[in-house]
Amino acid sequence: MSAAAAPVRYLNPEARYSDAAIHGGVVYLAGQVPTDTRADMAGQTQQVLDQIDALLKEAGSSRGRILMAQVIVKDINDVPAMNAVWEAWFAGVTAPPRATFQAPLVNPDWKIEVIVTAALG
Repeated sequence: MSAAAAPVRYLNPEARYSDAAIHGGVVYLAGQVPTDTRADMAGQTQQVLDQIDALLKEAGSSRGRILMAQVIVKDINDVPAMNAVWEAWFAGVTAPPRATFQAPLVNPDWKIEVIVTAALG
């Protein structure tokens, strides 16, 4: 079977979206958002990174295999708090290319949403 004809595998598919799609040796994660909106930026960031860890593991990858990250924050002034958690999360592995920008999020209580693409393996 050629790579172009290889099936796409989806993680946790629902009617509206899947948590991830896996194809051609790459896993594409949906935007991950916090589960406890009462947490501050550091807490919400940790929640999101924990979810990313779990999804990457389920897909057969890890944070050290992330190819690109997109970080959307509700308030650009919260980036220093987010960066502290982010940098600790990448301790021991190379941090990937990253784009960080401010935008309104679907739930006004979310402070952060993170989208990553990672290589399998």
